[in-house]
Amino acid sequence: MSRSRRFHLLLIGLLIALSALLLLPFLQYALSAVLLAYLLYPLQRRLEPHLGSQLSAVSLILLSAVALLLPFAVVIGVAVEQAMDIVESGGEGFEPDAIEERIRNATGIEVDIPSLSVDLSRLLTELLSQIDGRGTTDLLGRVLGVFGGVSAVFIGITVFVFLLYYLLADGDGLLRWLSDVSPLSRGAQAELYAATDRIMWAVLVGNAVVAVVQGVLTGVGLAAVGISNVVFWTVVTTVLSFLPLIGASIVWVPASIYLLAVGRPVAGAALFVYGTVVVSLSDNYVRPVVSGRGANLNPAIVIVGIFGGLYLFGFVGLFFGPIVLGVLKVLVELYADEYGPVRAD
Repeated sequence: MSRSRRFHLLLIGLLIALSALLLLPFLQYALSAVLLAYLLYPLQRRLEPHLGSQLSAVSLILLSAVALLLPFAVVIGVAVEQAMDIVESGGEGFEPDAIEERIRNATGIEVDIPSLSVDLSRLLTELLSQIDGRGTTDLLGRVLGVFGGVSAVFIGITVFVFLLYYLLADGDGLLRWLSDVSPLSRGAQAELYAATDRIMWAVLVGNAVVAVVQGVLTGVGLAAVGISNVVFWTVVTTVLSFLPLIGASIVWVPASIYLLAVGRPVAGAALFVYGTVVVSLSDNYVRPVVSGRGANLNPAIVIVGIFGGLYLFGFVGLFFGPIVLGVLKVLVELYADEYGPVRAD
């Protein structure tokens, strides 16, 4: 390798490292833009001949914001309201005095479960009493920290919107550039793109639809047996259904036990059977229909990808973790096809 080529590669590596550092603070926003651009890209290709690339990209961003954020805000608002009802009531069917008495009768130990109610006037008085010279400085620091967090979120959202726009408006140009600079053969590139498309479709659409279906089915079952605050529990179940090995059962199993504990064995048994047969098995029927394009991902890859992605990328890692491992699997297979498997002599 010539000296100029080594220097060229060194500069490329250095700038890649600097680019990664620039992107790192807003990594979740950038990854979210990539995922949403992938979902909206088929619509972009349909609208582009009629509206042009720029206008169609802007239209899709505005329409997706209304279509996604408005229902999401309504549902989350109702769920938060019901969550506050649960907090204010101390949990339906669970009274602190009754719990203290049961623990005392069973163990002989005196316990004191604090009430969830808060004396706002007392809290305000204590807060004001702490504002001396040092308290003022601490308070100012916290206020500035809040504003700093708000500004970081605003910048992140700005990065998300602009990146989403350019991915939609110039996505074809980006793919052509990647194809031109890639050392892979045209056939290997086509196979890699097709496999990546299948993986992303299965992970994004398949997991999301299964989670929503299991959340709704769990909410229907809870409502049928008379559990209150169904919207809140439906949202919780939907979020937890993204996690393998946990899923919706972390909601309907304790609910079944609770019904048995409060003297409703028929309802508890019915909810348990419903959760086992309908909610849990819905994954086996819904996922093949939604992910019919076939990602062929081993369950171990999905599990490691989801939990590793959560740890590394945050919430968006639920999707990107399995995608990264799935694409790695495809690249290894392509390497074996191109150059043959490596065997020891």
